[in-house]
Amino acid sequence: MTTLLRAAGLIDERGERAGAGGAWALIDGDVIRATGTGEAPDADATVDLGDATLAPGFVDIHVHGGGGHSVDGGAAELEGALAAHRAHGTTRSMVSFVSAPLAELREGIAEVAELTTRDPRVLGSHLEGPFLAPARRGAHDESFLRHPDPESVEGLIEAAAGTLRQVTLAPELPGGLEAIARFADAGVVPAVGHTEADEQTARAAFDAGARVLTHAFNAMPGIGHRAPGPVVAAIDDERITLELVLDGLHVHPHVAKLLWDAAPGRVALITDAMSAAAEADGDYRLGTLNVTVRDGLAVLSGTQTIAGSTLTQDVALRQAIAMGAMPAAAIAALTTIPSRALGIPGLGLLEPGYPADVVALDGAWNVTGVWSLGERVE
Repeated sequence: MTTLLRAAGLIDERGERAGAGGAWALIDGDVIRATGTGEAPDADATVDLGDATLAPGFVDIHVHGGGGHSVDGGAAELEGALAAHRAHGTTRSMVSFVSAPLAELREGIAEVAELTTRDPRVLGSHLEGPFLAPARRGAHDESFLRHPDPESVEGLIEAAAGTLRQVTLAPELPGGLEAIARFADAGVVPAVGHTEADEQTARAAFDAGARVLTHAFNAMPGIGHRAPGPVVAAIDDERITLELVLDGLHVHPHVAKLLWDAAPGRVALITDAMSAAAEADGDYRLGTLNVTVRDGLAVLSGTQTIAGSTLTQDVALRQAIAMGAMPAAAIAALTTIPSRALGIPGLGLLEPGYPADVVALDGAWNVTGVWSLGERVE
């Protein structure tokens, strides 16, 4: 079954493309067979999207929940959360677990490993903890935090059966640098986050194998004029991808723009979303902790501590363009940049042979249609 998507233009990290006769993408089953502008080929079915622009499906490498569902609540909850984000254009997701007892984390990542065998839209697991600095724990239960001893590290690697993609940890913890090296050797991307690390410690972590800075500026020292901290260390290192929660709440837009300009092509827009994403304000849970959402801001109940976000990636796209990002660069930050950070090739372009993950966007960058592996998301 072939489906022709007709639109006004195409956009991915290579730029925007349009022709006098518009643009098109030909889907053959679950892959893109061809794309182009002007005269289009025949297909079994044609979908005319008018003035829309076609973009690759978004890739989120840091998400805890959405649509009222948490990823750590079992398979049905996990699938419900990812479906909520899929409706907003995120066609590939890495499941992120907050700190929990090791036995629960092993069980959760094993469940994700099984899910990846039947759903390629699930990219694997991201452990955000439990190897975090207590003083920078944010919305993590302090009782579950621990040092990254070799036995714990090996148990998590084994439980994931090759599907553990990323681990966020504080490199200054006892055994932190050794754990980074071990995870990297196992094909896991170590990330620096929830940390008290200074610039020198962050650089040591990057040299040991860390390749991502988890939600830059959040849960880490800021930039001081005499103490640059981990953000500057990451900006200076071309090997590092910097996650950014671009919701206007986690990081002030002016600071976000500084980061965007300082590390071009290395900022990955993530949601860090919890179960309230795409839902109304109210009371929710993140792991074992109670969360209150008011005006879209999620905080630990009774505190001002931010507890994940209610962001979806279409909103992050609009925020990026509003702060002055070129549209193709903003799309890259939602597609190829995060997928490359995980070492996953073949995602994020409107290119023959790539998965038929396509998002239709109107002139204001709102999602008007989503195709995931060639199937329209309703």
